[in-house]
Amino acid sequence: MVISAIGQGFLWGILGLGIFMTYRILNFPDMTTEGSFPLGGAVCVTAITNGVSPFLATLLGIVAGMCAGFITGMLYTKGKIPVILAGILVMSGLNSVMLFIMQTPNLSLLKQPKIQDFFTNLNLPDHFDIVLLGLIAIVIIVVLLLFFFFTDFGQAYIATGDNENMARSIGINTDRMKVIGLTLSNGVIALSGALIAQNDGYADIGKGVGVIVIGLASIIIGEVLYGEVTFVERLVAIVLGSIIYQLLILIIIKVGLDTTYLKIFSSIILALCLMIPRLKEALNLKTGLEKEE
Repeated sequence: MVISAIGQGFLWGILGLGIFMTYRILNFPDMTTEGSFPLGGAVCVTAITNGVSPFLATLLGIVAGMCAGFITGMLYTKGKIPVILAGILVMSGLNSVMLFIMQTPNLSLLKQPKIQDFFTNLNLPDHFDIVLLGLIAIVIIVVLLLFFFFTDFGQAYIATGDNENMARSIGINTDRMKVIGLTLSNGVIALSGALIAQNDGYADIGKGVGVIVIGLASIIIGEVLYGEVTFVERLVAIVLGSIIYQLLILIIIKVGLDTTYLKIFSSIILALCLMIPRLKEALNLKTGLEKEE
C-alpha cells in the first residue's frame, strides 16, 4: 500500500507542477485544472480503446489539455474575462466535450494496453511499475521546466508574474506570457490526468472535481516543510509534498475513516497546511513576548 501511495504521489505530483506554473508564478488560480485534468484522461483512454498506442494516446491527452488552457488564456487576455471566471467557463464546457469524445460518462480500459505495461518485462514487484513510470515522467517534466525557465523567454514569463507593470515597461508582451503559461500548465495537468486514468483503468468526466485541492496541497505541504529553497529544490519539494499528501490519505484510510468523505479530509489537510506558517508566527511572537517579560 505504501509503495502504491508513493507511485500515486509521483503521478499527482505532475498535477502539482502544472498548477505551480500558474498559481505560484503567475499568481492566479486557474480553475481550468478541474476540466483539463479529466480531459487528458478522457482523450487518452478513448484513443487507446480505438487502437492508438498508449504513448501517442498520452500525447493526444496533453495536446487536448493545452487547447483547453489556450482557450482560457484567450478568454482572459482578449475577452477580458476575469481569469477565475474564464477557467470556470472552460471547465464547465469541457464536460460536454468529454461526453462527446467518450460517448459515455466513463470509459474502461479493461483488457486494453496501458503505458505501464511496457515495464512488464522488468519483472518489478507489485506497484513498482507505477513508481518507475511516475519517476520517469517527473524527471522529464522537471528537466523541461528548468530548461524553459532558464531561457530568456522563461525569465520573461517569471517577470510577468513577479511584476506585470515592470515587465510590460521593458517590452514583454504579458498577455502572450499568460496565454503560454495557461497553455503549458494545462498540458502538464492533462498529462497527470492521462497517466492516472491509465493507472486507475478508466476515465470519468467527474474525476476533475476537487483535483485543484490535491494539487495545491502538494505545493503547500512542500513549502511548509522546506521553506525558502532554490527554484530546483522547490520543484522537487512539490513532488515530495504530493507523496506526503498521498501517505496522509493512506493513513486516513488505514485508521478506518469513511472514504466517502475523502474530499473533506483533503480540504482539512490543505487548510491545516495553510495555517501552519501563521501558527508558527503566532508561536514565535508569543515566545518572544514571554522572553521580554
